[in-house]
Amino acid sequence: MSDINSELQGKVALVTGAQAGIGLATAKRLAAAGATVFAADLPNSTIHSVVAESGINTLHAMECDISDEASVTTMIANIMTKAGRLDILDNNAAFIAPTDGDVLSMDTEIWDKMFAVNGRGTMLMCKHSIPAMLTNGGGSIINISSGTSQAGQMYQTAYACSKGAINTLTQYIATQYGAQGIRCNALALGLVNTEKLQASLPIPMRDMMVANKLIGRLGTPEDVAEMMVFLSSDRASWITGQIYNVDGGFFAHAPNFEGEKRLLSQ
Repeated sequence: MSDINSELQGKVALVTGAQAGIGLATAKRLAAAGATVFAADLPNSTIHSVVAESGINTLHAMECDISDEASVTTMIANIMTKAGRLDILDNNAAFIAPTDGDVLSMDTEIWDKMFAVNGRGTMLMCKHSIPAMLTNGGGSIINISSGTSQAGQMYQTAYACSKGAINTLTQYIATQYGAQGIRCNALALGLVNTEKLQASLPIPMRDMMVANKLIGRLGTPEDVAEMMVFLSSDRASWITGQIYNVDGGFFAHAPNFEGEKRLLSQ
């Protein structure tokens, strides 16, 4: 078995939504495992300065609006020109709206943008990355989904539905291109403690979520990055079409778990 600190040597990876949080942590971790990594984010984002500040010479900045097909095709062509191959795709970029509530209050513009970025954008990234991967015999695609797609709650309706579309897309890509060497999996994430989350989610809500994590803490971007490296590597060569809950055990227990804990502690 290869050394996990260099197991992606010679591989080329693309991470979207990479200027901060999970995307940036993943891009750095893939580079640490030996990959040449293209870290992509929106035009006019901080992606160029973030990559420059990282000091990692195998990390390269790219600009792309994943909801725009021309932008996606240009980025993939640039990567193929610069690196000659593409082996790993992390579809991390996503749109989130603070006004994304229940169905009756749904703003159709929010709904449409959510699906334009999260649904169509993820599809476009796969559509144009797969041919690049096939020139080299295949590759690994990891789509970032969310636990919100697996059970109903009182808010984030559009976001959750767009992530449900990603779950289905993952299985279809795995089915349609598995025989050609393309693996496709998804990570249904629990709450991850990013700077954006700290600024937007009230502490009582965070505390409630932690109380339902079997591991007893929020996730970190590095937790997700480790799973990304595994699924990108040859260690995962027989794994495809799966949706993995990377959530600290949030969905592993019965709904009455927190109540039982309180009763048993009395």
